[in-house]
Amino acid sequence: MVERLRQGPGPEARPAAAAPAGPPPSRWTLRAIRATVARWDGLTLSGVWHALRRLGLALRSAAVQQHSPDPAYLDKEARLLAVLRAAAAAPDEVVVLFLDEMGYTRWPVPAADWGPAAPAPRPVAARAGSKQQLWRVIGALNAVTGQVDYAENYIIGRERVSAFYRHLDQRYAHARRIYVIQDNWSIHAHPDVLATVTALPRLEPVWLPTYAPWLNPIEKLWRWLKGDVLKQHRLAADWPALRRRVRAFLDQFAAGSPALLRYVGLLGDGTLAQACHPA
Repeated sequence: MVERLRQGPGPEARPAAAAPAGPPPSRWTLRAIRATVARWDGLTLSGVWHALRRLGLALRSAAVQQHSPDPAYLDKEARLLAVLRAAAAAPDEVVVLFLDEMGYTRWPVPAADWGPAAPAPRPVAARAGSKQQLWRVIGALNAVTGQVDYAENYIIGRERVSAFYRHLDQRYAHARRIYVIQDNWSIHAHPDVLATVTALPRLEPVWLPTYAPWLNPIEKLWRWLKGDVLKQHRLAADWPALRRRVRAFLDQFAAGSPALLRYVGLLGDGTLAQACHPA
C-alpha cells in the first residue's frame, strides 16, 4: 500500500475527480484511495481513514523536492565542500563567506499572529503611506564563526557589490585567502565587478550551482530576519525606524554567533556543517 501511495493516483482514481470524465486527481484523497483500492469500495470515508490508520498511514504535508538543473552541480558542490574544509583546517588563514542579497519593503508581510478569538477581526498587517518603498541589503556570513557583515542601499548594483568586496578584503586583512561563495546573479559576473575581484588577489569567488539556495545558508539568515522583524511589524508609518530595526537584528551577529550557525545549518550533522566544523 505504501508503494502504491508513492506512485500517485492513476486512472482508477478518476471517479474521485471533480469531473469524472476528466483526468484523475493529482494527489491522494480519501475518495481517490477508496476508488483505487477495490476491497475498500464499500467503506465510508471515515472507514477508509481508519483502515489507513491501521496500516500506519496518515495525512502528511508534502515537501518541495529541490532540484538544480546545473550540469556541473556535483563539481561545484565538491568545490564548496573543499573550501569549507580548508577553512576548518586553517581558520586563522582561510575565510569562507556565504554572500547574498535580499530586499524588503516598508509594508509588513502578513503572517499568523495571536489575537482575540473569532468572531473578532483577524490580525491585520497594517499599511501606511502611499508608497511601498524598497530597501536592499547585501550580506556575508562567515561559515566558521557566524560573523555577519552587510551593507544596504535602495540599489545594490555593481558599484555597491564592488564596494562590499573591498570591505570584506579589509575586514579580513589577516587572512591569506578569502573565499566568497555566491550565486549566479548577473551582477556578480559584471565586468566591473570581476575587475574589482581581480584587484583583490586574496579574494576568490566560489560559484554555486544554479538554482541551489540550499547550498547558501545565508538564505536562512534572511528567513530569520523576515520572521522576527518584517512579518506583521507595526512600523509601516515609520520607515526609518523599520530600517533601524533591520540593522539592529543584523548587528547582533557582528562578532559571530554559534546560535546563528546552528540556525542556518552550519553547526550539527548536515553536510555543510560537517565540512566546516568536523567532529
